[in-house]
Order: sequence, then C-alpha cells, then structure tokens
Amino acid sequence: MAGRERSTKQAWVTREKLDRADSATRASLLRAAQSVFERRGYARTTIADITGEARVGRATFYVYFASKEDVFAVLAREVRDRFVAAQELTGVDADDPYAVAEATNAAFLDAYTANLAFITVLEHQSLTDPDMQALWEEIHSRPRRRTTRYIQRLVDQGVARPAAPPESVARATGGMVAMFAPLVARELERRPEVIAHVTAMFLRLLGLEPRE
Repeated sequence: MAGRERSTKQAWVTREKLDRADSATRASLLRAAQSVFERRGYARTTIADITGEARVGRATFYVYFASKEDVFAVLAREVRDRFVAAQELTGVDADDPYAVAEATNAAFLDAYTANLAFITVLEHQSLTDPDMQALWEEIHSRPRRRTTRYIQRLVDQGVARPAAPPESVARATGGMVAMFAPLVARELERRPEVIAHVTAMFLRLLGLEPRE
C-alpha cells in the first residue's frame, strides 16, 4: 500500500514538472513570436523565424501551435485580455468621477503603450483577416462599452452633462489615448503630463471642471 502511494505521488510530481516545462516552452515560443512579428510584420514572419528566435526545433512549435496564424491569434487574444484587465480598477472610489477618470485613462494608456508594437501589426492584419478584425474591434469596443455605461450612470445621477452622447464621448476618449500612446512610448517621462491632459479633456467632455 505504501509503495503504491509513493508511486502515485511520484507520478504527480513528474507530471507537474512536465507541465511546468510545457508551460515554459509555450511561453518562450509566444514571446519569440511576438518579438518577430513586431520586427518583421505578419506577412514576412515565418515559423522558421519564430523557432530560430526561441531556439527550438520546428517539431516543438507544432506541439503547441498549429500554424503561424494560430500563434498570432493567441497573442492577439492576450492583448485583448490585457486591455480588458486594464479596466478592472482597484483602490479607486467609484463615486469619484475625477479619480475614476484619471485611473482609467492611466491604465488604458499603459496597456496601449506596452503593446503598441504588436497592436500596429494587429491593426494592419485586421484589414484583410476577418478574425483579426473582430479581435481588433473587441479590443476597443469592450473598454468603450464600459466607459459608455459609466458616463450614462453619471448622467442619470445628475453629475455629468456630457458634450455629446455617452458613446461618442467614450469613443473620443479612447481615440485620444491611442493618439498619445506613441508619444509616451518614445518619451516615457511625459506619461504624467499626457495622463493629466487626456483626463482634463475627458472631464471637459463630461461637463466637469478639472480639479486643481
């Protein structure tokens, strides 16, 4: 009996080690693929480029991914999930529109800046790939819908008098962040300034005076 228990325990330990190794290899391939896609673009990237970057054989690639399209789609979904996570604010008073505006714009700007190189490739690929077009739209539409609902709540509470319908204000704010992201990527020291300016413009669109 004790022998079987030791055998079972050893099997679990072995499986756990293999799972960790599998996870590490898959993660390495993803990071390598992202790096190559960002440097070479989608069309010029090959599986050989990715495996060379990851320093693994072609057979190893096919253990985890079916194709170049498959690994690119996984990376695109990761980016989408990061943008969704950026909307999950903690430690912010939901009833304070000034704090929410600043925290939301900062989180969205950081997500955009951190993923800017891949987003550029994804946007280009979305022009010809319907699946990537849907993902590209989802990356922007999820935050936009959440911001729209938040603005509408402020309107219903009599807190905000937006300059345009809530959905239009949410769309404009997302566009401002996207436009400023390349600047912050080049000049990181300007991040606080950009967040302050975008937040001030957003508050103006809401009909709120910026705080000193």
